[in-house]
Amino acid sequence: MTMKHPPLKPFDEALAELLARATPLPGRDTVATWDADGRVLAADAVSPLHVPPQDNSAMDGYALRCADVPAAGTVLRVAQRIAAGSSGQPLQPGTAARIFTGAPVPPGADAVVMQENCEALSGADAGASASVGASDTPDAPALGWVRIHTVPQPGQAIRRAGEDITRGAVVLRAGTRLTPAALGLAASIGMDKLQVVQRPRVALFSTGDELVMPGELPPERMPPGAIYNSNRFFLRALLQRLGCHVTDLGIVPDQREATVAALRTASAQHDLILTSGGVSVGEEDHVKPAVQALGRLDLWQIAIKPGKPFAYGHIDAATQGGTAGGTAGGVAGKSGPTHFIGLPGNPVSSLITFMLLVRPFVLRLQGVADVLPRFIGAAAHFDWRKADQRREFLRVRRNAQGGLELFANQGSGVLTSTVWADGIVDVPPGQPIARGDTVRYLPFAELMA
Repeated sequence: MTMKHPPLKPFDEALAELLARATPLPGRDTVATWDADGRVLAADAVSPLHVPPQDNSAMDGYALRCADVPAAGTVLRVAQRIAAGSSGQPLQPGTAARIFTGAPVPPGADAVVMQENCEALSGADAGASASVGASDTPDAPALGWVRIHTVPQPGQAIRRAGEDITRGAVVLRAGTRLTPAALGLAASIGMDKLQVVQRPRVALFSTGDELVMPGELPPERMPPGAIYNSNRFFLRALLQRLGCHVTDLGIVPDQREATVAALRTASAQHDLILTSGGVSVGEEDHVKPAVQALGRLDLWQIAIKPGKPFAYGHIDAATQGGTAGGTAGGVAGKSGPTHFIGLPGNPVSSLITFMLLVRPFVLRLQGVADVLPRFIGAAAHFDWRKADQRREFLRVRRNAQGGLELFANQGSGVLTSTVWADGIVDVPPGQPIARGDTVRYLPFAELMA
């Protein structure tokens, strides 16, 4: 009698269930702003000051009173010079201040005229002019004279205090994944240190007696059926790009006892165990029963192509060789079950399922709220008539016309397609694609950031 398998789980449902289990990690680190790129902010960054802190000049030029320049050609005495980092004196009527970009606007000035619209004059030239400002009695030694060739408007070329950030404003929210621009923003409000979520601790291993590490055997000495372990390289790199502390546990033999031992050891000191291979239904696929022996397997087989054999579960704290607090052989701050995710062994399946499912899960562990990939519309410059009942993710790349070209071989073992391509197209179940159709395109640049 043939056993009836449960229906495959839709991708969106699987992702929602996965994210529902990704409780943000409780640990916090305080790091120098210098070193916080890619980390996730654990607390709001609140500004203790206005940015800019005072009104300042948006360009090199002359600060003046608009009332003193009723017409183009007016000449004013230059009474002071204000560079960035210094402050000027109150501006007297009928005078101008030579000012430079970023310098505070002196009290009394209500506009800055850029130097291209001004003409510096000698004393003789100024005296010969018929349009000198009304108040040109020198209260202080003149630094020269300036002819203003345009009539200024109040507020012209002045950056107002608090124009960018006001005191007390939240400039970066908790859960923000810090970018270089965000680090600059934090620095602009004086923050030399930031409180961030702890890095997820991830144990990584592969299963399969056929796997060989590059360098162990040259190609000419590889036994029949052996393959080099490629998954281990890209999975480790992707985890590190997400800010994880990665422990590489190597290749575990295709034996249930060895798989159980590897899972038990890894669970004592890690927040997540990620495996590649061994989550199918073959007699030599031992990961599924091993996880079930130590905890629970909650997700199993997703309606996507490539990547159907995907598994999620957890290892119970009682199996970790210590308490729930992780004090016996564990790491300080470790509590509760250890997440488990099992990826398929085929390299393209492993890569795609990591980017679409594991990446948002790991980001959510760090408290990031917006973890869903952002698809964009693009024109298909190919035909796809092989509509599958599963949701498919096809490897494509943009061409010079902005359309998407399809890699010819979409097999789950064709890793060259992932280097040739610059993204994937999301194809709903049972839907063919005709050349010219608008499709949902997801760039690798977003998935691998």
